[in-house]
Amino acid sequence: MSAPQAAAGLSAQAQPVAAPLTRVAIFLVATLNGGVDNRATVRSFCGDLAALVRAVEFRDLEGGLSCVMGFGSDAWDRLFGPPRPAELHPFREIRAGARHAVSTPGDLLFHIRAKRMDLCFELATQFMARIGHAVSSVDEVHGFRYFDDRDLIGFVDGTENPRGAAATDAVLVGDEDAAFAGGSYVIVQKYLHDLCAWNALSTEAQERIIGRTKLPDIELDDSVKPTSAHNALTTIVENGKEIKILRDNMPFGRAAHGEFGTYFIGYSRSPRTTEQMLENMFIGRPPGNYDRLLDFSRAVTGSLFFVPSVTFLEAVTEGQPAVADSPDAAAATKPSPTIPSEREGSLGIGSLKGDIRHE
Repeated sequence: MSAPQAAAGLSAQAQPVAAPLTRVAIFLVATLNGGVDNRATVRSFCGDLAALVRAVEFRDLEGGLSCVMGFGSDAWDRLFGPPRPAELHPFREIRAGARHAVSTPGDLLFHIRAKRMDLCFELATQFMARIGHAVSSVDEVHGFRYFDDRDLIGFVDGTENPRGAAATDAVLVGDEDAAFAGGSYVIVQKYLHDLCAWNALSTEAQERIIGRTKLPDIELDDSVKPTSAHNALTTIVENGKEIKILRDNMPFGRAAHGEFGTYFIGYSRSPRTTEQMLENMFIGRPPGNYDRLLDFSRAVTGSLFFVPSVTFLEAVTEGQPAVADSPDAAAATKPSPTIPSEREGSLGIGSLKGDIRHE
C-alpha cells in the first residue's frame, strides 16, 4: 500500500496555505501514537478534514476560518509510505556558539486561522475529539495580532511577504515534484524574547538589528544598515532572483509568567530556502556575522512538515502502508546531524529583501 496518487492526471487543489492573514490563530503540533488503530484513525481523519472545517466555518461565514494540516518526515512513512515528497526530512538542528536552533518532535501540524479565536478554538476541539486518542499534543500556541501587525519587540512583521500569484509561486510545489504538486513545505519555530534586555536598547540600536525603522516600518538604506541586520541575512537570491517564503508569524505570551514570544511559521516551495535563512541567522554570513536579534530571542521548538494537497488528503483510505512502524522506516527518518557552525547559510523570521553575496 503506497501514498495515494491523487494528483495523477488532475490539477491538485492546494490547502489554504496562502490564505489571507487573520487576527488570531492556533498552532497545534502533535506526535502520532503507535499502533495500527491510531494510524487508521489519522488516515480516516485526512479525508474528513475539509468537512469538519466547513461545519465550523458555517457558524460565521465572515469569520475567515481556515486550516492547514502538515505531516512530519517520520509520520509520512508511518501513515502513507512511499512515494515521499522529494525534500521532506526531519528539521535540521543548528548550533553556533550560544545560538541553537533546536529540533523538537512533531508528526502533525494544524495551523488554524480566523478572525475570531472562538472559531479556531472550536475547530481545534473538534479535531481533538476525533483524533485525540491517536496522537499526543506536544505544543499548542494561541497567537494574536499585536496592534498594527507588530511583533512584541515593536516592529512590523511580514512586510515583504509575497502577494497574489507571487505568493502561490513561492509556496506551492510544481512540476519539480509532480506527484506532490500543490503541496508546500512549512517550518515552525517558537521563539521566546528577553523583552527587558531588548527594551533597554535605544530605538536606533533596535533598528540596526532589524534593518527597518521602528515606527514607519521603512527599510534602512544599505549605507547605514549593518550586514548582520535581520532583513539582510534573511534574503535569498538564486540566479539573480530573490526567492521568497510566506510567513504568518504571530505574537503569543503569558504576561504573568513573563513569557513573550513569536511563533514563526514559514511556507515555501522548497525547505532549502527557509533552511538557508536560518543558517544565515544562527551561523552568520559570513560565519560569525550572525543575526543579533538572537542575542535577545531563543528558539525553543523547531519542526519541518509537508502540507499535501487537498486532492491528496481526500484520496487517503484507511489501508495501511507496508512500511508502517517498520525498523527500516524508523532508520530512514533518523534526525539529520547538527549543521556545523563553520558552514555558511541563511534564514530568518522577518522580511526578505537585499543581496545574497557574502559580506
